Amino acid sequence: MRALLVANPAATTTSARTRDVLIHALASEMKLEAVTTEYRGHARDLGRKAVHEGLDLVVALGGDGTVNEVVNGLLHDGPDPERLPRLAVVPGGSTNVFARALGLPNDAVEATGALLDALREERERTVGLGLAAGTPGTEDESVPARWFTFCAGFGFDAGVVGRVEQQRERGKRSTHALYVRQLMRQFWEEPNRRHGTVTLERPGADPVTDLVLSIVCNTSPWTYLGNRPLYASPEASFDTALDVLALNRLSTPAVARYATQLLTSTPERGPHGKHAVSLHDLTDFTLHSKVPLPFQMDGDHLGLRTSVRFTGVRRALRVIV
Repeated sequence: MRALLVANPAATTTSARTRDVLIHALASEMKLEAVTTEYRGHARDLGRKAVHEGLDLVVALGGDGTVNEVVNGLLHDGPDPERLPRLAVVPGGSTNVFARALGLPNDAVEATGALLDALREERERTVGLGLAAGTPGTEDESVPARWFTFCAGFGFDAGVVGRVEQQRERGKRSTHALYVRQLMRQFWEEPNRRHGTVTLERPGADPVTDLVLSIVCNTSPWTYLGNRPLYASPEASFDTALDVLALNRLSTPAVARYATQLLTSTPERGPHGKHAVSLHDLTDFTLHSKVPLPFQMDGDHLGLRTSVRFTGVRRALRVIV
């Protein structure tokens, strides 16, 4: 088996020594080339190169951002599960939503052992992914399409992600406390929290208007707070298209209510109420905003957008599990 290991040296929870141990373990089972990423987008370039070289497997060692880049490299020319290299993930970030949603251990060493067992037993699954692009006929139509593995956000939650990234660039560690602090700052400074600017449009249905927060889920849980899974869209699955949780009001009582529901959410029940909209298994829809809003995919802040078109693609990529 010819394989490529893409390792992010800045991964939060893995040291250089740990990476060396993992590389040695994997190299004992396959013909492995290991490359450490050197710039933003490098993992995407390496994934694309792996496709052109006809490799059998690409292993992403890092957090969700590294996984996202590798996936976008693998799917640069579109999904073709039978032709493309398979993907394996060794979690090395602070949250590792994609890996954990696949049922992998959250420890890099344990996950490597699970990966080797899965390869020996030929365990894999074909997962669906989300695709987001600029909407034709809008000022964002030239924005290139990009794949996401577990979630995207347009509006409030993307603003929180952007604030966290700013803090990390200033040297702050990515912790759950950091996210909570930035969430509170985003809430108090959010100009549209009482009168949303986002409209969701989908074929064959009336528009959903005046949304403040729009979370698009490709799987469940949506994220983790420490070891606690949070279910924004409990029905979301790698085997279906996309789910949406949207809120049309973020007053203090509404935030308190929905935050409590999110913290106590289960695989059977997520946030709900008169200001909440939950949609399941959407293949094609668009989010428009009257004003530019923050946009994020897989926890990566991508700047401001006014319109984003989403596509849920079933059976997009084979993953070792």
